[in-house]
Amino acid sequence: MKKTLLASVAMALALPLCAQAADVKIGVILGFTGPIESLTPGMADSAELAFAEASDSGMFLNGTNIIAVRADSTCVDSAAATAAAERLVTSDGVVAIMGADCSGVTGAVLENVAMPNGVVMISPSATSPSFTTREDNGLFFRTAPSDARQGEVLAQVLMDRGVKEVAVTYTNNDYGKGFADAFDASYAAMGGKVLMTAAHEDGKADYSAEVGALSASGANLLVVLGYADQGGRGIIQASVDTGAFDNFALGDGMFSDSLIEAIGDDLAGTIGTVPASAGDGAQMFLDYAEKAGFSGDGAYRGTSYDAAALLVLAIQAAGSADRAMIAGKVMDVANAPGEKIYPGELAKALKILANGGEVDYVGATDIELVGGGEAGGAYREFVVKDGAYETVKMR
Repeated sequence: MKKTLLASVAMALALPLCAQAADVKIGVILGFTGPIESLTPGMADSAELAFAEASDSGMFLNGTNIIAVRADSTCVDSAAATAAAERLVTSDGVVAIMGADCSGVTGAVLENVAMPNGVVMISPSATSPSFTTREDNGLFFRTAPSDARQGEVLAQVLMDRGVKEVAVTYTNNDYGKGFADAFDASYAAMGGKVLMTAAHEDGKADYSAEVGALSASGANLLVVLGYADQGGRGIIQASVDTGAFDNFALGDGMFSDSLIEAIGDDLAGTIGTVPASAGDGAQMFLDYAEKAGFSGDGAYRGTSYDAAALLVLAIQAAGSADRAMIAGKVMDVANAPGEKIYPGELAKALKILANGGEVDYVGATDIELVGGGEAGGAYREFVVKDGAYETVKMR
């Protein structure tokens, strides 16, 4: 009896020493409701694919599992996004955040939650130029390029097509204003004329007044820098209904199948830009996502996978899920030197890092982080044809 009892005690004492490490929680904060709600399910699936890949490999922190914890940024409500992020950090205990998405709420989460708590954020879609110079304590990174670049690309697309005069409408927030400013400046520098630039508010039932004012400018083409599931769609619908405009150019926030479904044939011929990649990793990601049961061909899906993968690799490189150690490793794993890593190759990367080696994460979107964690990035020029987005070229 005594020997049995002693053996039981010995086994009990030994259990903590051989038990698997606690799960690592990483937040996924995206606008599951709000003006881009049709985009975010694919973004979340892409990020969680990277987390599952790392967990299933058995190589992440000696066999530790990653638990993705979702939260709703709403895209537009900074107070709601801040509260959601606070719950992730304080209640759920996440060690890092994949997100947020829209620039305004991303800035709010960074300032009110991430910086006070020392939590790394990697956004797949916060594209406002303001983040380039914003104070972030070295905690903020993004895998989508700045709209300072997209404004230039979209302007060039229009000039290449011989469009010399436009009107511009933008959603009235950090994303829209930054994008519009960048576009207007680039277009003017190339010799184009912006006849009118006006903000629009999301959430309105009727945009006929805004469209009427824009049409009165005399422009034949309307540049819409808004959201596919909110004001941007409302602007286009009002334009079509009133006959004010039938030619449109779109920014990345409008790139959604839900827009084509809502507007139908009247969207034919519409042009626009969205961050994308034409490298080897782009097709590898599409194939990998298809094998996992969803389409990787959507706005910010590749950048979401990449944001999640960078967090995974930074934690592995740090050798710890300690929040304070993660930020310092993001740039290391994202850039040369090291073994190039593509979608579906996280197990290889984790093994290299576990053995003290170096990796250069290329990912789905040819990631190369510069400056303060900025992504250079390329863009897909598209046209709406036969009820779908067709790629014209990469820029």
